Amino acid sequence: MRDAADPIEARLAGTLLGTALGDALGLACEGLSSASIVRRFGPVDRFHLLGRTGFVSDDTEQSALIAQSLARHPDDPAACARAFRRSLLGWACRLPWGIGLGTLRACGRIALGLRPSGVMSAGNGAAMRAAIVGTFFRDRPRERDTFGRALAEVTHRDPRAIEGALYVAELAAACASQPLGALPSSCVDEARAVVSHPELAAAIDRARSLDRADSPLVEAAGACGTSGYVVSTVSFATFCFFRHGDDPPRALTAAISAGGDTDSIAAILGAWLGALHGEAGLPAHLIDRIHDGPFGPTHLRALASSLAAVREGRQATVPRYSPTAALARNLALYPVILGHGFRRLIPF
Repeated sequence: MRDAADPIEARLAGTLLGTALGDALGLACEGLSSASIVRRFGPVDRFHLLGRTGFVSDDTEQSALIAQSLARHPDDPAACARAFRRSLLGWACRLPWGIGLGTLRACGRIALGLRPSGVMSAGNGAAMRAAIVGTFFRDRPRERDTFGRALAEVTHRDPRAIEGALYVAELAAACASQPLGALPSSCVDEARAVVSHPELAAAIDRARSLDRADSPLVEAAGACGTSGYVVSTVSFATFCFFRHGDDPPRALTAAISAGGDTDSIAAILGAWLGALHGEAGLPAHLIDRIHDGPFGPTHLRALASSLAAVREGRQATVPRYSPTAALARNLALYPVILGHGFRRLIPF
């Protein structure tokens, strides 16, 4: 059993692999309406980008870069943010797909040596990669806040984006601190306490109210929003976590079927599910079909092992990815990505 490893390693691996699973499942559906997804794919319970193989995008890759930076600088938030800033620029030079406008602008500022590098954007770029911070610091709330802010501000400085990232990390920490398979509602109650921005707080409370009212998924998606706006992202991801947090495959399928920014919403949701249930609680048959190149399952498990060793004060080798292999994969798959992009323009 993969989760025979140390429990924190199982939660760390679950967080990263859950991110990858949601990202890869949602990638082909990004930008589509709910009706288009149902018409083209039916229930999204397998990968659709290229055959039955799953491919991750910026959500997973930036989460891996965060994990790498945490493993190298677990006690110094400024050094950790600097390491992430450098690795982010190198990553952007490999022409990744799906990179958000706010993150792209921040990478431009990093390249020019401008400080601060983060931009005033309320996109979900900082939130989509934040869960691993929460799981790593699951028992250290001060570090969750300090590191979470420093890493979010590398690309996003809007208060909503920062608090959204902190909320994602806090909920991952709550999930990783509970017994395996605990009730999602108890985890959300704990995480909600860190949110003070009125708009974000209202959005999370709305998600809870919609779940309590047993609102249909489509109605909840309309009320919460499914765009790349961080307030909508965390609200709808929270609703799906409330509604189906005890059943990871069903939760991800439901989140993606609503349309919109499907890969980022599902990546955040997948990270929470992985933190709550561990790797063993995620569908292994799907994880095993994710392309195992740069930022694939082997790389993510190695990062989880490294983070677990660092937490325990053991010597750890921080895994790296091959920039050449990443660039080659990106270039090879760009026609597929562009093809899906053009397909979104077809109204049938």
